[in-house]
Amino acid sequence: MPDPSLPDPEPRIPVSVLTGFLGSGKTTVLSRLLRNPAMAGTAVVINEFGEVGLDHDLVARSDESVYELTSGCLCCTLRGDLIRTLAKLRLQRSRGEILKFQRLVIETTGLADPAPILHALMNPPLVRDYRLGAVLTTVDAVNGMHTLDQHVESVKQVAVADRLLLTKSDIADADDVARLRARLDALNPGVPLVETLHGEISPALLLTAGPYEPESKHEDVQAWLREEAIQRHADDGHHHHHDVNRHDDHIRAYCVVREAPIPPEALIAFLDTLAMLGGAQLLRVKGIVQVAGREETPAVVHMVQHVPHSVVGLPGWPSEDRRTRLVFITRDLPRQMLEKLVDSLLGPG
Repeated sequence: MPDPSLPDPEPRIPVSVLTGFLGSGKTTVLSRLLRNPAMAGTAVVINEFGEVGLDHDLVARSDESVYELTSGCLCCTLRGDLIRTLAKLRLQRSRGEILKFQRLVIETTGLADPAPILHALMNPPLVRDYRLGAVLTTVDAVNGMHTLDQHVESVKQVAVADRLLLTKSDIADADDVARLRARLDALNPGVPLVETLHGEISPALLLTAGPYEPESKHEDVQAWLREEAIQRHADDGHHHHHDVNRHDDHIRAYCVVREAPIPPEALIAFLDTLAMLGGAQLLRVKGIVQVAGREETPAVVHMVQHVPHSVVGLPGWPSEDRRTRLVFITRDLPRQMLEKLVDSLLGPG
């Protein structure tokens, strides 16, 4: 029988996981969500692939707390970093050192295998303080079929979801969208599929989610979680070195930093040339740019699998760092080629 002299234990904090492949719109969805008053009291953990992160600067926020994991992707041995980060947040919350957040959202890197993340959240030590709720996966309607063909991580991201968010359907071919919908239904039958324009979704997709139920998923999902449990047991007590800029032998992350403002015509020429030469080897480009003549209002650039998105401006710099920072995630694209292109069009660093 509980001791009435002791305070009631705090309820477990619900955690939502937002995943999806590179460039599928996770950060846009998260940024829009956090503008909604219903999301007040939300803490966010953002994980990025590579040693330089940008998403934490690009996420709109009000009183929410945004924390960044910069040690690489949440898969592989970095599961331990997630456990340490969430344990630290819970301790700081109980001490009143940070916002007494009511829920937590984890945005994974686009290259993450979701199985280690879900396993960590459903097992000790995190399960004592946190409860896994919604798992949302963004799927790019323009590039989704190709991504599913080429990247097993994207297949897993779709299969584990209990809500799928279809992005960019307004700029995709209608027949392609129909084929993609059919494929998503085959990978994850019966899961709600919500189309989102410019990242707009209802907070209810997160807030009304019950506990995550892996037994309701395809048998492949249950097998991945069992395999993860076996791997975690085998890895206990062992330390593995992990290169934060490297996902496997083919995928690498590079960052280019420039102190001087970039002339607007040079930026346009660079993006056009990159789209023409990068091809399928260029998985993702994102950056915040100090444009000459508009130094107080930085530009944000995005490119997904060699398809450039419109350059948009921010009303001001989100942090004290006003340098141009461009992050490239590539497959079998030599760094030397990329550096030569950057130097020739944007000038040497």
